Amino acid sequence: MMKKAFAVTLDPATSHQNHTGSWRTLRPVNVYKLPPCNNQCPAGENIQQWLFYAAEGDYEHAWRILTEENPMPACMGRVCYHTCEGKCNRGFLDESVGINSVERFLGDYALEHNLSFKRPTRETGKKILVVGAGPAGLSAAYQLRRFGHSVHIVEMGKEAGGMMRYGIPTYRLPRNILDAEIKRITDMGVTIECGRKIDDIEAEKKNGKYDAVIITIGAQISSNVEIPQGDTNHVLNALSILGQIETTGDVQIARKVAVYGGGNTAVDVARSLRRIGAEPVIVYRRNRENMKANAEEMDAAIEEGIQVKWLSTISEASKSNLKIEKMAIDENGKLSPTGEYEDLPADAVVLALGQNVDKAVLDKIEGLKFEKDNIIIDEETKMTSVDGIFAAGDVATSNRTVTNAIGMGKNAARGVNAYLNGQTYKKALKHEIAKFEDMHPWYYTDAPKTVRQELEVARRSNCFDEVQFGLTEENAIFEARRCLSCGNCMECDNCYGVCPDSAIVKLGPGKGYEFNYDYCKGCGVCAQECPCGHIRMVPEQI
Repeated sequence: MMKKAFAVTLDPATSHQNHTGSWRTLRPVNVYKLPPCNNQCPAGENIQQWLFYAAEGDYEHAWRILTEENPMPACMGRVCYHTCEGKCNRGFLDESVGINSVERFLGDYALEHNLSFKRPTRETGKKILVVGAGPAGLSAAYQLRRFGHSVHIVEMGKEAGGMMRYGIPTYRLPRNILDAEIKRITDMGVTIECGRKIDDIEAEKKNGKYDAVIITIGAQISSNVEIPQGDTNHVLNALSILGQIETTGDVQIARKVAVYGGGNTAVDVARSLRRIGAEPVIVYRRNRENMKANAEEMDAAIEEGIQVKWLSTISEASKSNLKIEKMAIDENGKLSPTGEYEDLPADAVVLALGQNVDKAVLDKIEGLKFEKDNIIIDEETKMTSVDGIFAAGDVATSNRTVTNAIGMGKNAARGVNAYLNGQTYKKALKHEIAKFEDMHPWYYTDAPKTVRQELEVARRSNCFDEVQFGLTEENAIFEARRCLSCGNCMECDNCYGVCPDSAIVKLGPGKGYEFNYDYCKGCGVCAQECPCGHIRMVPEQI
């Protein structure tokens, strides 16, 4: 007689009684890496984190994270040259994430919804003077106010903003946007006194009973060059031209103008002159590949009909004509004159060869040390060689961009705060940078970068209307979701789903996962299936 066969089903808890983790020679660990965009950002923004909340549609939360480091995202979303995008790992997959366009969207969203900064919960009683209301000064004042300090800015210009107002044309940065973001800072309690130049900073500090000073004077003196036989009545400087256009809306200048230089200021002044009816030609001694100006701005200038004389220098100038010498450039970028000349019709020359800081007031500070026209500062604290006096922005660096100035202003404020508390500010150590080769990009679908719409070229010739438009909400969410979350968990559940031992424990929204090493055999499947490269297998201590 045959015996019946019975199927035996093991209790599901049986595997939990067998701690399979004892077989393990490798264990998975969560690693937190620094996204390359965060590492590149001169303002020190936590880009990956605010992109995450923007992708979730939580715009206010995203904006508040962004503004912990940078109080002017609507401005930065327009004028920052977004070098972060050049380091974006998504660029190895298809195209980099449009970080700058999402930043602008968040900045505009905050203005449209009247979002404001929180005033400090306590007052420290400390009083700080900030000299200059440009991006570095405004950033420093904002951060100092967050600490609860009293902040007073003295600005020699008629209005606050520095080079954002008097150096960047309105077609790139509308003044209502700039004014609104400045007002948000003053609404915190920061006071700005415009139209006064401080002649003696140390005396101002003493008489005003300030506990510390941050010098954030901008580079507002144009560099000069000797042009033989030049008619000085027809040789102007770029910052003066841009300043006149800002204050009066126009400038009296000849029709045919040569703009001498190859930086961003040269492009800005050429595009501005084009808008008031002049016919500017940029004369630059190097070629396009070696041009300092932002590539996108130069493309826009050429699109607007501005001609460029590459590899050219002005050797002589007369009332209505320039003598141009052609230059040669070798494979190492070294220039040499060719002895070949040509005439260029021009009734005026605008010099755009760089800017310097006015050191007159700085030379009065006893013991203040310089390197060329830059104040020497401690790279960590931003303190100068004089106790209690700090510096940030153009006055303390050769990297003279708005974004870098905002980052320096922030760090100077942190240096001041530590100083006022009897401490020395130290930057936090950075994590290792997340590399594309450590990620598993097959989980990401191709998604082309969203291109911002622009004002038609035909409508730019005689107006200063904003050229580049912002993203719609739909496009902003799409662009934010293109972020690969390099090196950090985005809670995709891949590791949780593929683990054969159920050794991945979900900790809840926003908290990620942890490993139950009692059951983890160290197979490494979780690390292989993590898109972000957030899990690493390390040798077990045996």
